[in-house]
Amino acid sequence: MNILVWHVHGSWLTAFLQGSHTYLLPVTPERDADGLGRARTWEWPAAAREVTPWELRESSVDLIVLQRPHEIALAEQWTGRRPGRDIPAVYVEHNAPDGPAERTRHPLAARDDIPVAHVTHFNRLMWDCGRAPTTVVEHGIVDPGPLWTGGIERAAVVVNEPVRRGRTTGTDLLPVLAAEVPLDVFGMDTSRLPAHLGVHDERLRVRELPQAGLHAAMALRRLYLHPVRWTSLGLSLLEAMFLGMPVVALDTTEAREAVPPGAGTVSNRPEVLRAAVRRLLADPEHARETGAAARAAVRDRYGVRRFLTDWDQLMKEVVR
Repeated sequence: MNILVWHVHGSWLTAFLQGSHTYLLPVTPERDADGLGRARTWEWPAAAREVTPWELRESSVDLIVLQRPHEIALAEQWTGRRPGRDIPAVYVEHNAPDGPAERTRHPLAARDDIPVAHVTHFNRLMWDCGRAPTTVVEHGIVDPGPLWTGGIERAAVVVNEPVRRGRTTGTDLLPVLAAEVPLDVFGMDTSRLPAHLGVHDERLRVRELPQAGLHAAMALRRLYLHPVRWTSLGLSLLEAMFLGMPVVALDTTEAREAVPPGAGTVSNRPEVLRAAVRRLLADPEHARETGAAARAAVRDRYGVRRFLTDWDQLMKEVVR
């Protein structure tokens, strides 16, 4: 099929583009949020083709994969056809709802012509999708290989915009955790983090890396720390497990589903998290065994082959 899909979440899209279709990626002269085109920091297949808005008018499109509410109007404007009516469409919901359970009405809840595909069962449970058909296609990860060595006795944390996102990503927890293990925080817009937290020594280092270098840098650290309170299931957590890293995470959203017993520590009790970190630092063999269990678990559940098979099945049903 020819699938129109925007470049919104690079890690998710990297896995999605591994399928056997042609993928039309909108590109604008400014390469703004609605026209990023092909990635600059990921290796994407040749079947991921850039198309301009005016080229889309003449392009054959079999399916539209939507990821943001305004893309419905944008797709109609650029293609001249209405998603869900003139062209089959499916909406990928990457995120957990922002508010409490009483205020979780999904933007597509009043429509029944565009199914909503959630990336976790937790998200499907928490969103009120009204009339919209719903399903779950769990994440898939392109396997980076068992790169973990863990020789650097520090914890890797991956988070984008930690100052702006604050408590959502557990930014306020980092100073407490840094008292147990030195932290290397990777991600976009992390440069302001030490000043924001008032930590100006080796306990907290920040670094922005392109995707190509991130996995290798993570794998050098002893463990992966996931202090996120409330987002969807972080792809960085799954990627760390694919690397063979032992993980320590808050027991929120769908983290416990992803990290089974023996593959890491998942808890909301600070004393449990601190004890897990101390043991991983003190016992490299325990860290190695835990990381190996993490890799085995994540490959079984979140492999890219299963992900693409699930997506192909869903897309066939939607097009029918």
